[in-house]
Amino acid sequence: MKDILEEIIARKQKDIELFKQFLPPSKLYTLVEQKMIEGQSDIPDRSMKKALLDSDTGIIAEFKRRSPSKGWINEKGKANIIPLSYQQHGAAALSILTDTPYFGGYDEFVSEARLSGVTLPILYKNFIMDEYQLFQARYCGASAILLIATVITKSTCRQFIDIAHELGLEVLLEVHSECELEYVELSPDMLGINNRNLGSFNTDVDCSFKMAELLPEDICKVSESGISNPLIVSQLRSVGYRGFLIGECFMRHDEPGAALSAFIQDLKEQ
Repeated sequence: MKDILEEIIARKQKDIELFKQFLPPSKLYTLVEQKMIEGQSDIPDRSMKKALLDSDTGIIAEFKRRSPSKGWINEKGKANIIPLSYQQHGAAALSILTDTPYFGGYDEFVSEARLSGVTLPILYKNFIMDEYQLFQARYCGASAILLIATVITKSTCRQFIDIAHELGLEVLLEVHSECELEYVELSPDMLGINNRNLGSFNTDVDCSFKMAELLPEDICKVSESGISNPLIVSQLRSVGYRGFLIGECFMRHDEPGAALSAFIQDLKEQ
């Protein structure tokens, strides 16, 4: 079976170089620095970690139009409509896919969500391999970034966490297996367990349950991928998880925000 992650990473490296040709790193870094110095930011002063810990649902509703394994999920989904609807229907935080070739996303989707009135923390979800992408996330209005242990070395991850914090971004560090738990000592703001194997894209929520007892008690734990049942969320909360990243379950509906609202109502009845 072809390793999808290897294909994505190879393409991502090329895409990053193209971005740098269009907007050189020095120019992007200067734009971000100016925005920070002048206090001109479209990032509300809200912590994603705190939002999850304070929420009685912890749902991170995801704006995800496409998947490498399933193709288009919601090709006509609008970033200036659905994220705000998620906010209005009870999401604790949002995640926005910004990878274009495999997920149909763009950095502009984060900006569009902010301009529409979104004030919730937004996770910039991409395959981050270069510090340039951290500045992209900061510039478009994200509150937090996703770092994937499978994609970067431990030393690079440490460097990226430091840079992210300097930029005022929180970090959700994603691991999938026990062998990646050494990354936890880097003290990310949140720790995510991806129930999806990024090589095969097979998904098994049992991964979060199996990993739960191996995780530090004092870290904000997030279960990612394959969650479509409120009962599973309730069970995951009982073993220590406080964040639940859910996208496809909502995005397949004509009105994702309404689907989220119904999900939350069912969750509260568990």
